Amino acid sequence: MLAAERVRLRHDRRVSGLGSGGVVRRLRRLPAAVGYLLVGGLTGLASLFAVVALAIVAAASLIGIGIPALPEAVKLIRPLLRLERRRAGTLLGTPIVSAYRPLTGDLRHQLTTLAADPANRRDLAWLVLHGIVGLPLATLAVALPLSAVQHLAVASYWGARADGTVSSGGIVIDSWTAAVLSVVVGIIYGALALRAPEGANAQARLAGALLAPDENAVLADRVAELTVTRAAALDAHGAELRRIERDLHDGAQARIAAVIMQLGLAGQLRERDPDAADRMVRTAQDTASAALAELRDVVRSVYPPVLSDRGLNSAVSALAARSPIPCVLESNSITRRPMAVEAAAYFVIAEAVTNATKHSGAGTLSIELGGPPDLLTVEIRDDGVGGAKATDGGGLAGIRRRAEALDGQMTLSSPAGGPTVVRVELPCGS
Repeated sequence: MLAAERVRLRHDRRVSGLGSGGVVRRLRRLPAAVGYLLVGGLTGLASLFAVVALAIVAAASLIGIGIPALPEAVKLIRPLLRLERRRAGTLLGTPIVSAYRPLTGDLRHQLTTLAADPANRRDLAWLVLHGIVGLPLATLAVALPLSAVQHLAVASYWGARADGTVSSGGIVIDSWTAAVLSVVVGIIYGALALRAPEGANAQARLAGALLAPDENAVLADRVAELTVTRAAALDAHGAELRRIERDLHDGAQARIAAVIMQLGLAGQLRERDPDAADRMVRTAQDTASAALAELRDVVRSVYPPVLSDRGLNSAVSALAARSPIPCVLESNSITRRPMAVEAAAYFVIAEAVTNATKHSGAGTLSIELGGPPDLLTVEIRDDGVGGAKATDGGGLAGIRRRAEALDGQMTLSSPAGGPTVVRVELPCGS
């Protein structure tokens, strides 16, 4: 029974954080928590000034003179909000993003955006609450540990002398009773000071609750993003169909028509001029072979057979071998990915190699495949002149559209003088 009671007491101490291990952990976290709350005190004071400034601008707007200043006032306080998002996100371990509607257009449009954007109302709520509690919490974060040390130190000092009179935070110590009372008060202050990490977490959670975009805003932004990428994917698909149709019409279709005409002429010449008929048949065979080669090129441009037969690594290896620029393939991707993802990655690499060949003046080219099972990463690097830009209608813009159509993204780094690095990330979710 006593053993069970001891186990229960140890459990209760762990839960309440009053066990020796809990005290040590809290002491380790105390400096960071106090620092967070101290900075929170400064931002709380700044929040109070911001609220007062906004109130003055709003009051001036009632008589008309403050209306033009409203958008600028909101823009001026957003760096403070950005700082608090970054601090809170770092403490919580989860980044807090902002989702504002753009303040563009004329004054009337900007005022309408300010009134309709829920992020501005949430920002105002945070400014008011943080302005109220930020500075008091910072004061307590500093005063409580200092008071605890003072009471314990003064009581110890009097205990070492055991005579005279000293004062400690309003307690006059002239007896052992007063000394013990000062120690008890110091322990209470110390226990309260050890709650600073909880206060810092509460302040960060408040920032996360108010400064993070609500689910409706995130969903609306996501729908808008998907609408744009879907339109881009449809445009790219339409352009691809037109290219295939043009290639078939101008190439294979014309050659096949020529084969039909040549075979017809050979049939007419077979009895009158057998030798001419044989030459015409051989010409038709050559034309048919060329038409077949063009058809294979068109099929390869739609979906390379080696990609479905042997996978992305082998397809990119063949692509690298055909590159006019010496190309090195570094692949950490050995598992098969969804067919659409592999096809997009293949054509991304093909387009990047083509761009580098035409414009970079590079001497070497490297292709890297990798990423975890749920994300395929493709990186193409050349040592050319740099200065590449993703202009509308260009190859790099096409790469970006291919990536965004699969909910991926492209990043481009191409300073003047090189190197140029094109990195594409393609999700492989089921």
